[in-house]
Amino acid sequence: MTRGSNPEQKLLSAADLYLRPQPLIRLDDVTRIFPGPPAVNALRGIDLTVDPGEYLAIVGPSGSGKSTMLNTLGLLDRPSTGTYWFEGVDVSSLSEDARAEIRGGEIGFVFQSFHLLPTRTVLENVMLATAYAGVPRQDRERLAHGALARVDMSHRTDFYPGTLSGGEKQRVAIARAVSTSPRLLLADEPTGNLDQTNSQGVMALFEELSEDGLTIVMITHDPVVAKSARRRASIHDGRLTELD
Repeated sequence: MTRGSNPEQKLLSAADLYLRPQPLIRLDDVTRIFPGPPAVNALRGIDLTVDPGEYLAIVGPSGSGKSTMLNTLGLLDRPSTGTYWFEGVDVSSLSEDARAEIRGGEIGFVFQSFHLLPTRTVLENVMLATAYAGVPRQDRERLAHGALARVDMSHRTDFYPGTLSGGEKQRVAIARAVSTSPRLLLADEPTGNLDQTNSQGVMALFEELSEDGLTIVMITHDPVVAKSARRRASIHDGRLTELD
């Protein structure tokens, strides 16, 4: 034994390392190249780790690679090179069926344009996500009601999207995204079609969801919106840089 060493301390350190939760997301040297001519390097050597419960905003201008980043994280696209680990599983090499199963059950999506079906009620729109995730039929309505209550939209369950304000539509979209209790929420310009008041309301809701332990990665062009996240990174020309 060397002078000053402490076997018990070493044991505790090893135990702490073992008990430390694994990252929810880990990207190792990920690239995405779209064939040309000319070829487009949308992502260049991305290294990223996101732990469970983190709220990360990735900010960048149009054409910076942020949409490709979201599509990669959401298993809508595959890296050209590199590895994407989701909850310790190398999802970059899984079959499309396996990726779809993870996407449906573990990842929720919120988009700028809401993507609500105009001929379905608010409740029915939210229930669609539970159906896609394979939730048993008898549980779908209960989960949808719970998600709508979480975003303060219980009073609009029988309304149709065309009768809602932009802020209400986005709240319904968020309810749909969280109705299956996903491990990860991906938001693509979630305030892009909203005025300032409704934008602030949506950002406050994201903060509440984050405080409840939901992992959120938000893509935005707006640095002001990005400031609502506890962690921020910028993307330019396909390269990701952590911000202070």
